[in-house]
Amino acid sequence: MKQITSRENSLYKELKLLATSSQVRRKAGRTLLDGVHLCEAYQQHLGAPELCIVSDAVLNDPEVSKLLELCESQHIQCISLPANLYQAISQVEHGVGIMFLVNTPSPVLPENILENSVALDGLQDPGNLGSILRSAAAAGIKNVFCSSGTVFAWSPKVMRAGMGAHFLLNIFENIDLEVVLKNASIPVLSTSSHTKTTIYQADLAQPLIWLFGHEGQGVSDSLMALADMTVTIPQQAAIESLNVAASAAICFFEQVRQQSFQ
Repeated sequence: MKQITSRENSLYKELKLLATSSQVRRKAGRTLLDGVHLCEAYQQHLGAPELCIVSDAVLNDPEVSKLLELCESQHIQCISLPANLYQAISQVEHGVGIMFLVNTPSPVLPENILENSVALDGLQDPGNLGSILRSAAAAGIKNVFCSSGTVFAWSPKVMRAGMGAHFLLNIFENIDLEVVLKNASIPVLSTSSHTKTTIYQADLAQPLIWLFGHEGQGVSDSLMALADMTVTIPQQAAIESLNVAASAAICFFEQVRQQSFQ
Protein backbone atom coordinates (compact mmCIF):
# COMPACT_ATOMS: atom_id res chain seq x y z
CA MET A 1 0.00 0.00 0.00
CA LYS A 2 1.35 3.40 -1.00
CA GLN A 3 1.50 6.05 1.70
CA ILE A 4 1.02 9.75 0.91
CA THR A 5 2.15 12.22 3.57
CA SER A 6 2.40 15.53 1.68
CA ARG A 7 -0.40 17.94 0.80
CA GLU A 8 1.62 18.81 -2.31
CA ASN A 9 1.34 15.30 -3.73
CA SER A 10 -0.38 15.52 -7.15
CA LEU A 11 -2.78 12.64 -6.47
CA TYR A 12 -3.74 14.12 -3.11
CA LYS A 13 -4.42 17.51 -4.73
CA GLU A 14 -6.65 15.80 -7.30
CA LEU A 15 -8.58 13.98 -4.55
CA LYS A 16 -9.07 17.21 -2.61
CA LEU A 17 -10.49 18.95 -5.67
CA LEU A 18 -12.91 16.08 -6.24
CA ALA A 19 -13.91 16.15 -2.58
CA THR A 20 -14.63 19.87 -2.45
CA SER A 21 -15.94 20.86 -5.90
CA SER A 22 -19.15 19.65 -7.53
CA GLN A 23 -18.03 21.29 -10.77
CA VAL A 24 -14.81 19.26 -10.77
CA ARG A 25 -16.74 16.04 -10.05
CA ARG A 26 -19.17 16.69 -12.92
CA LYS A 27 -16.40 17.55 -15.38
CA ALA A 28 -14.21 14.58 -14.40
CA GLY A 29 -17.08 12.09 -14.28
CA ARG A 30 -15.67 10.80 -10.99
CA THR A 31 -16.66 10.98 -7.34
CA LEU A 32 -15.68 9.79 -3.88
CA LEU A 33 -17.65 7.28 -1.84
CA ASP A 34 -17.04 7.95 1.84
CA GLY A 35 -17.56 5.26 4.47
CA VAL A 36 -17.75 1.49 4.79
CA HIS A 37 -21.44 1.18 3.85
CA LEU A 38 -21.15 3.02 0.52
CA CYS A 39 -17.92 1.23 -0.37
CA GLU A 40 -19.41 -2.19 0.40
CA ALA A 41 -22.57 -1.38 -1.58
CA TYR A 42 -20.50 -0.27 -4.58
CA GLN A 43 -18.42 -3.46 -4.49
CA GLN A 44 -21.58 -5.56 -4.26
CA HIS A 45 -23.53 -3.94 -7.09
CA LEU A 46 -21.02 -2.28 -9.46
CA GLY A 47 -17.70 -3.99 -8.79
CA ALA A 48 -14.20 -2.65 -8.31
CA PRO A 49 -13.41 1.03 -7.67
CA GLU A 50 -10.59 2.92 -9.35
CA LEU A 51 -8.77 3.66 -6.09
CA CYS A 52 -9.16 2.92 -2.37
CA ILE A 53 -8.13 5.62 0.14
CA VAL A 54 -7.78 4.86 3.83
CA SER A 55 -6.77 6.78 6.95
CA ASP A 56 -3.75 5.47 8.83
CA ALA A 57 -5.82 5.69 12.00
CA VAL A 58 -8.15 2.85 10.96
CA LEU A 59 -5.85 0.36 9.30
CA ASN A 60 -6.62 -2.17 12.04
CA ASP A 61 -10.39 -1.67 11.97
CA PRO A 62 -12.00 -5.05 11.07
CA GLU A 63 -14.47 -3.57 8.53
CA VAL A 64 -11.75 -1.52 6.88
CA SER A 65 -9.34 -4.47 6.83
CA LYS A 66 -11.96 -6.62 5.11
CA LEU A 67 -12.47 -4.04 2.36
CA LEU A 68 -8.73 -3.55 1.94
CA GLU A 69 -8.20 -7.29 1.55
CA LEU A 70 -10.92 -7.43 -1.09
CA CYS A 71 -9.40 -4.49 -2.98
CA GLU A 72 -5.94 -6.02 -2.87
CA SER A 73 -7.29 -9.35 -4.16
CA GLN A 74 -8.76 -7.42 -7.12
CA HIS A 75 -5.43 -5.61 -7.69
CA ILE A 76 -7.00 -2.23 -6.91
CA GLN A 77 -4.53 0.48 -5.96
CA CYS A 78 -4.79 1.43 -2.27
CA ILE A 79 -3.25 4.48 -0.61
CA SER A 80 -3.05 5.49 3.03
CA LEU A 81 -3.12 9.04 4.39
CA PRO A 82 -2.31 10.49 7.79
CA ALA A 83 -5.50 11.25 9.72
CA ASN A 84 -5.22 15.02 9.18
CA LEU A 85 -4.86 14.69 5.41
CA TYR A 86 -7.71 12.20 5.24
CA GLN A 87 -10.04 14.46 7.23
CA ALA A 88 -9.30 17.32 4.83
CA ILE A 89 -10.92 15.38 1.97
CA SER A 90 -13.61 13.56 3.95
CA GLN A 91 -17.11 15.03 3.98
CA VAL A 92 -18.19 12.84 6.92
CA GLU A 93 -17.74 13.89 10.54
CA HIS A 94 -16.53 11.03 12.70
CA GLY A 95 -16.47 8.73 9.67
CA VAL A 96 -14.82 5.30 9.67
CA GLY A 97 -11.91 6.42 7.50
CA ILE A 98 -12.16 4.70 4.12
CA MET A 99 -13.34 5.91 0.73
CA PHE A 100 -13.38 4.79 -2.89
CA LEU A 101 -12.63 6.85 -5.97
CA VAL A 102 -15.07 5.72 -8.68
CA ASN A 103 -16.19 6.73 -12.14
CA THR A 104 -19.69 8.18 -12.14
CA PRO A 105 -22.00 5.75 -13.98
CA SER A 106 -23.44 7.19 -17.20
CA PRO A 107 -26.23 4.89 -18.45
CA VAL A 108 -27.55 5.23 -21.98
CA LEU A 109 -30.84 7.12 -22.16
CA PRO A 110 -33.59 4.65 -23.15
CA GLU A 111 -35.48 5.31 -26.38
CA ASN A 112 -38.68 3.93 -24.90
CA ILE A 113 -39.54 4.12 -21.19
CA LEU A 114 -41.54 1.10 -20.06
CA GLU A 115 -40.54 0.81 -16.38
CA ASN A 116 -41.52 2.81 -13.31
CA SER A 117 -39.47 5.99 -13.35
CA VAL A 118 -39.07 9.36 -11.64
CA ALA A 119 -38.52 12.76 -13.26
CA LEU A 120 -37.10 15.51 -11.04
CA ASP A 121 -37.49 19.15 -12.07
CA GLY A 122 -35.01 21.49 -10.38
CA LEU A 123 -34.71 19.68 -7.04
CA GLN A 124 -32.15 21.63 -4.98
CA ASP A 125 -31.67 19.96 -1.61
CA PRO A 126 -29.12 17.09 -1.53
CA GLY A 127 -30.91 15.44 1.38
CA ASN A 128 -34.21 15.45 -0.50
CA LEU A 129 -32.66 13.97 -3.62
CA GLY A 130 -30.85 11.27 -1.67
CA SER A 131 -34.04 10.37 0.21
CA ILE A 132 -36.03 10.17 -3.04
CA LEU A 133 -33.39 7.90 -4.58
CA ARG A 134 -33.47 5.67 -1.50
CA SER A 135 -37.27 5.42 -1.57
CA ALA A 136 -37.27 4.84 -5.34
CA ALA A 137 -34.80 1.96 -5.08
CA ALA A 138 -36.75 0.41 -2.20
CA ALA A 139 -39.96 0.62 -4.25
CA GLY A 140 -38.39 -1.09 -7.26
CA ILE A 141 -38.25 1.98 -9.48
CA LYS A 142 -35.54 1.71 -12.14
CA ASN A 143 -34.97 5.10 -13.78
CA VAL A 144 -34.43 8.59 -12.37
CA PHE A 145 -34.33 11.52 -14.80
CA CYS A 146 -32.83 14.72 -13.39
CA SER A 147 -33.18 18.11 -15.09
CA SER A 148 -30.14 20.32 -15.59
CA GLY A 149 -31.27 22.42 -12.61
CA THR A 150 -31.31 19.46 -10.21
CA VAL A 151 -28.52 19.03 -7.67
CA PHE A 152 -25.70 16.68 -8.76
CA ALA A 153 -26.83 13.17 -7.84
CA TRP A 154 -23.28 11.94 -7.15
CA SER A 155 -22.33 14.63 -4.64
CA PRO A 156 -21.20 13.34 -1.22
CA LYS A 157 -24.28 14.69 0.59
CA VAL A 158 -26.70 13.08 -1.87
CA MET A 159 -24.86 9.77 -1.71
CA ARG A 160 -24.89 9.73 2.08
CA ALA A 161 -28.64 10.35 2.10
CA GLY A 162 -29.12 7.70 -0.60
CA MET A 163 -27.37 5.01 1.49
CA GLY A 164 -26.33 2.95 -1.56
CA ALA A 165 -29.54 3.44 -3.57
CA HIS A 166 -27.52 4.99 -6.40
CA PHE A 167 -26.10 1.60 -7.31
CA LEU A 168 -29.56 0.09 -7.87
CA LEU A 169 -30.84 2.85 -10.17
CA ASN A 170 -30.26 4.23 -13.64
CA ILE A 171 -29.64 7.91 -12.90
CA PHE A 172 -29.73 10.27 -15.89
CA GLU A 173 -28.53 13.85 -15.34
CA ASN A 174 -28.82 17.12 -17.29
CA ILE A 175 -31.89 15.74 -19.04
CA ASP A 176 -34.40 17.74 -21.08
CA LEU A 177 -37.47 16.51 -19.23
CA GLU A 178 -39.88 17.91 -21.83
CA VAL A 179 -38.39 15.59 -24.45
CA VAL A 180 -38.49 12.59 -22.08
CA LEU A 181 -42.09 13.18 -21.02
CA LYS A 182 -43.37 13.94 -24.53
CA ASN A 183 -41.88 10.68 -25.82
CA ALA A 184 -42.98 8.57 -22.86
CA SER A 185 -44.93 5.37 -23.58
CA ILE A 186 -46.35 5.24 -20.06
CA PRO A 187 -48.46 7.78 -18.14
CA VAL A 188 -46.87 10.75 -16.38
CA LEU A 189 -48.28 11.49 -12.94
CA SER A 190 -47.64 14.52 -10.73
CA THR A 191 -48.89 15.65 -7.33
CA SER A 192 -50.86 18.90 -7.12
CA SER A 193 -52.84 20.78 -4.49
CA HIS A 194 -55.26 21.91 -7.24
CA THR A 195 -56.95 18.58 -7.84
CA LYS A 196 -59.54 16.55 -5.94
CA THR A 197 -58.33 13.09 -7.00
CA THR A 198 -56.33 11.58 -4.14
CA ILE A 199 -53.34 9.31 -4.50
CA TYR A 200 -55.52 6.50 -3.09
CA GLN A 201 -58.20 6.93 -5.77
CA ALA A 202 -55.81 6.92 -8.73
CA ASP A 203 -55.01 3.77 -10.70
CA LEU A 204 -51.35 3.17 -9.92
CA ALA A 205 -51.28 -0.53 -10.81
CA GLN A 206 -49.38 0.21 -14.02
CA PRO A 207 -45.93 1.54 -14.92
CA LEU A 208 -45.73 5.32 -14.38
CA ILE A 209 -43.34 8.23 -14.57
CA TRP A 210 -43.62 10.20 -11.32
CA LEU A 211 -42.94 13.93 -11.71
CA PHE A 212 -41.69 16.03 -8.78
CA GLY A 213 -40.32 19.56 -8.72
CA HIS A 214 -38.37 22.26 -6.91
CA GLU A 215 -38.90 22.41 -3.14
CA GLY A 216 -40.37 25.92 -3.26
CA GLN A 217 -41.66 26.40 -6.79
CA GLY A 218 -42.81 22.89 -7.57
CA VAL A 219 -43.01 21.51 -11.09
CA SER A 220 -42.75 24.08 -13.89
CA ASP A 221 -45.96 24.92 -15.77
CA SER A 222 -44.56 23.56 -19.05
CA LEU A 223 -43.83 20.16 -17.51
CA MET A 224 -47.04 20.05 -15.49
CA ALA A 225 -48.92 20.46 -18.78
CA LEU A 226 -47.38 17.15 -19.91
CA ALA A 227 -48.72 15.19 -16.94
CA ASP A 228 -51.46 12.71 -17.85
CA MET A 229 -52.84 12.83 -14.34
CA THR A 230 -52.45 14.90 -11.16
CA VAL A 231 -53.22 13.65 -7.68
CA THR A 232 -53.23 15.09 -4.18
CA ILE A 233 -52.09 13.56 -0.89
CA PRO A 234 -54.75 14.06 1.80
CA GLN A 235 -53.42 15.92 4.83
CA GLN A 236 -54.48 18.23 7.64
CA ALA A 237 -55.32 21.77 6.51
CA ALA A 238 -53.01 23.28 9.13
CA ILE A 239 -49.97 22.03 7.19
CA GLU A 240 -49.37 23.86 3.93
CA SER A 241 -47.57 21.05 2.11
CA LEU A 242 -45.47 17.95 2.57
CA ASN A 243 -41.73 17.82 2.02
CA VAL A 244 -41.05 16.60 -1.54
CA ALA A 245 -39.12 13.55 -0.32
CA ALA A 246 -42.00 12.56 1.97
CA SER A 247 -44.51 13.07 -0.85
CA ALA A 248 -42.44 10.91 -3.18
CA ALA A 249 -42.20 8.09 -0.62
CA ILE A 250 -45.98 8.10 -0.09
CA CYS A 251 -46.57 7.96 -3.84
CA PHE A 252 -44.03 5.21 -4.50
CA PHE A 253 -45.34 2.92 -1.81
CA GLU A 254 -49.00 3.47 -2.61
CA GLN A 255 -48.07 2.26 -6.08
CA VAL A 256 -46.28 -0.74 -4.55
CA ARG A 257 -49.38 -1.48 -2.46
CA GLN A 258 -51.71 -1.32 -5.47
CA GLN A 259 -49.42 -3.41 -7.65
CA SER A 260 -49.16 -6.08 -4.95
CA PHE A 261 -52.87 -6.83 -5.44
CA GLN A 262 -52.54 -7.51 -9.18
